[in-house]
Amino acid sequence: MEWVRYRRLADRPVEAMHAHFEQHSYHMHSHDTYSFGLTELGAQTFGCRGSRRTSAAGMVMAFNPDEPHDGHAETEHGFTYRIIHIGPSLVTDVLSDQAGRSAGMPLFTEPVLHDPVLARALDRLYNSLSDEASALAKDEALAETVAALVRRAAMSAPVPVVQPLANVRRARELLDAEYLSAVGAEDLATAAGCSRFALYRAFKATYGMSPSDYQRLLRLRAARRLIASGTAPAEAAVRSGFADQAHLTRWFRRYYGITPGTYQRA
Repeated sequence: MEWVRYRRLADRPVEAMHAHFEQHSYHMHSHDTYSFGLTELGAQTFGCRGSRRTSAAGMVMAFNPDEPHDGHAETEHGFTYRIIHIGPSLVTDVLSDQAGRSAGMPLFTEPVLHDPVLARALDRLYNSLSDEASALAKDEALAETVAALVRRAAMSAPVPVVQPLANVRRARELLDAEYLSAVGAEDLATAAGCSRFALYRAFKATYGMSPSDYQRLLRLRAARRLIASGTAPAEAAVRSGFADQAHLTRWFRRYYGITPGTYQRA
């Protein structure tokens, strides 16, 4: 039987989920956070960076912000895992504090890691997010876990970033600005100065998802922000571009594994 428990800290950009899935399949999506998962039982398979990956019991997953991935159970018995989402600003604040100078955003090079030290650090961090843990314990666990993750799994030096083609970037900027509007393929092609087919192909190659998936992701992020601020899911659905609460709920679960109501109660 599938189940989900979700936690969201009120004073820090940190969210955590503990779940068991058997039939649930994640749609291709990304988070605007760093996301670190620990598979407890079973195995899950997901697509990321152009290939299929599997995280079995004891393995750690590390996703950079805006890194597209999907996911489903590898076997009929499903998988149990915990995942923690940490805002980029909190990660850079922790690293800057430890270095005594301004630190940039780290880049995790492998989405699946077999590292018992990191597994223990994530386990401690998840446990520190309980209501019983003190604010000091939360801060210490966050600092220690972020430091361990960066030290053991991230690139220590900045790497050159391949900039997307200008036409693809203009299409994305249009979606960023007008994600609540009925933007069509012709609108994106006009902004990019190329054909609709060329734009679609280049967009998916650059960002790992289609323009329509990216627009839906922006709407879901808007709904999450509204719900986190106290807006009822039904109102958040309408204000973030969904037809109704049922429409939002269906996609919310496909992307995040939980319903808007569960997220609101976290």
